Amino acid sequence: MQPIQTLDDFFTRSGTDVALYHMGRRVTPCARETLAAFERSSTPWPEPWQGQARLAAIFRLDNMPEPAIWFLSLPLDEQGYLAPAPRDAFLRRLLETLGHSQSAHHDGSTIEHLMHDNPLAFTPDVTFQAVLNARATQGAGLPPSQYLAAVEAFFDGRHGDWEALGLQGIADYVIRMEDARQPPLAKMLHTLPAPMLRSLCHCLEHRPLAAALVDELCQRGESAAADGDMETFCACIRAVGSSDDARAGVWYATLLADEAACGPDTLAAIAGRGWPLLEDGERLPLFLTRLAQDPRTGFATVVRDLALIPRLRLPVITLLRDAPEGSRLKARLLALTP
Repeated sequence: MQPIQTLDDFFTRSGTDVALYHMGRRVTPCARETLAAFERSSTPWPEPWQGQARLAAIFRLDNMPEPAIWFLSLPLDEQGYLAPAPRDAFLRRLLETLGHSQSAHHDGSTIEHLMHDNPLAFTPDVTFQAVLNARATQGAGLPPSQYLAAVEAFFDGRHGDWEALGLQGIADYVIRMEDARQPPLAKMLHTLPAPMLRSLCHCLEHRPLAAALVDELCQRGESAAADGDMETFCACIRAVGSSDDARAGVWYATLLADEAACGPDTLAAIAGRGWPLLEDGERLPLFLTRLAQDPRTGFATVVRDLALIPRLRLPVITLLRDAPEGSRLKARLLALTP
């Protein structure tokens, strides 16, 4: 029998049903085939974040009463492929730990202990955790959290105390939201207090949105910018980033065309959550130009992160290579050369 060499091997050979989720740029389901191909070095990681493949694995092994959750941050090489040594070290520790406790039947304690002081482990922020819980329960056919009812009552107009709503309930509402609920929600956006809107936006950024909701988020974002509320403005930018509706792309193009609107926070929101909308022949070069024009943007870090995204890698590299002499973009590149 071949030795276990990958995480996918481990899940297959242990007979474990595992649910995988991307945990880097957004919380979305990750196919087993994606992990398997990545570990074989057949493909780069599709949604890298800060040079890492961030992944949640939810599974139950042997007699575990509750599923285990691993949050793993696998380092990438400069082309977005797996840097295997840290993964291999984790697998060795995993197999040694389970081998030493075979007679005890794994009840979860050995798996949990494995993640203590693990250099690959990370703790997602509270919104990512809430969205993951919402996606995982829905994916497993389990009921949502007890907090969903209050959120549904609020958005149905039956309950008006937004401060009493929990983040988990908002995440459950967003992830389970049917398309028919999006237009009514859109009509409510202008009435939501800014803190409530921001919490909603931070959950909406993990799923594509219908045209009506995208349009209202763009309008609310513009209103927030006019009021100087940059936190809400950026939350709206992030919220529409996963949507392929044309209005989102038009708004991004409008923002990028306005040098005054493109501060570091705006550009970070676009790069972090709106990267699919940068796969465009006009928006990407304008984004890189704005990034180069502002010395506060962390130019090298953002460019390196975008270049690890498979669909953006070649366009980014091409634009950097062909930057005109005398341009700010060329100057920033030359400044990085030793």
